[in-house]
Amino acid sequence: RAVGIPPLGRPDVSILARAQSAGSRAPLIGRSRNRLHPMQGTTTAMARDTITLVHVTTVPQSLRFVAGQAAYMQANGFVIHAVSSPGPVLSQFAAEESVTVHPIPMARRVTPLRDLAALSALWRLFRRLRPQIVHAHTPKGGLLGMLAARLAGVPIRIYHMHGLPFVTATGLKRKLLMTTETISCRVATQVLCVSRSVRTMAVGLGLCPPTKIEVLLHGSCNGIDAQTRFNPERLSPTTGRETRARFGIPPQATVVGFVGRLARAKGLLELAEAWTKLRLQHPDLHLLLIGPPEPGDPPPPGVLEQLQADARVHLAGEDWNTPPLYLAMDILVLPTHREGFPIVLLEAAAMARAIVATRVTGCLDAVQHNVTGILVEAHDAEDLAAGLQRYLVDADLRRRHGAAARTWMLHDFSDREMRAAIHQHYVRQLGELGERSV
Repeated sequence: RAVGIPPLGRPDVSILARAQSAGSRAPLIGRSRNRLHPMQGTTTAMARDTITLVHVTTVPQSLRFVAGQAAYMQANGFVIHAVSSPGPVLSQFAAEESVTVHPIPMARRVTPLRDLAALSALWRLFRRLRPQIVHAHTPKGGLLGMLAARLAGVPIRIYHMHGLPFVTATGLKRKLLMTTETISCRVATQVLCVSRSVRTMAVGLGLCPPTKIEVLLHGSCNGIDAQTRFNPERLSPTTGRETRARFGIPPQATVVGFVGRLARAKGLLELAEAWTKLRLQHPDLHLLLIGPPEPGDPPPPGVLEQLQADARVHLAGEDWNTPPLYLAMDILVLPTHREGFPIVLLEAAAMARAIVATRVTGCLDAVQHNVTGILVEAHDAEDLAAGLQRYLVDADLRRRHGAAARTWMLHDFSDREMRAAIHQHYVRQLGELGERSV
């Protein structure tokens, strides 16, 4: 049982019984005679009145979208599997969540031959596992997962839209990315979206009909654990000072922090330009960058080198034990060009940090302008500098907005409530499946 998470009760066994008994009468998916009925070939898992759920992501790092969910669903009667590209992060997820994982190489970029190999491997896996639900995340994982699940006759296919990468793409690449989103939505039986702003864009562009796409609660993929992990009161009062000392940051300095991939789409160029201006006005200002480089979308040449050469800029690399890092910051900045629902903003808000973010999808749902943070225009270094300046000259405003942000996280973005909502969504889908099959 997941520690500290009470079960909602196992899915209604009668739902499974109706679906199982009606399997031979369930309609074929598509027109091919060779395709499976949704419940044809009932597995031993079905015989035990359990539900098999498979999560699919392109890379194992994205499985943190469902961290805690897998253990929660398992405690509530589901048999959980996870599929992603091989690596130590996948093995770590298996150990932490106590679920079975299946390494299948998948590339984030377009690689036709490798994509076909991954699609075939996923299809074979789904034929063997016979899951009732496949829940696929991220663009490539969503596309391959939904197609393979459809071909394997999986009755409940959920595509979770975590963002829209084509927003920052142009030309043929943009058209290709939009097409993959459209296919994923069309093949899915249900689409979940992490934020209302992304849903509005997806519906407005015709990627998905409005009746098929849903945002659970107030959005996000997993909520935020503001009670325990991201609770500043549970950490030592000296944590912030000790973390600063690790990077050689003076205790009395003002620290602007960034958490995320060091990518062009995350606004590294605008951040570097805003930093160049602000560092001259504030001699005690330091910049703390947390995250790995992004070879697929690097900032313009010279940007990272310029930051690395500055003694008041501290590059910490990839470190996802973020609560101590947030306590070393006074302000969290995210000058991103696009988002789905940025987890980093939930984390920083739960840690009562003041936030400056851009007025783009996802950030619009995670920041209340002039209440829990400040929103500025994307691609605009001057506006970014002005937003940061407001906090740099007003420590009381930082504290007020940070406190309001934490209160909001506790009230509207509970991780327990989100897991319960996802659980109920699964149960509702299973109920509708049973009713259709009887």
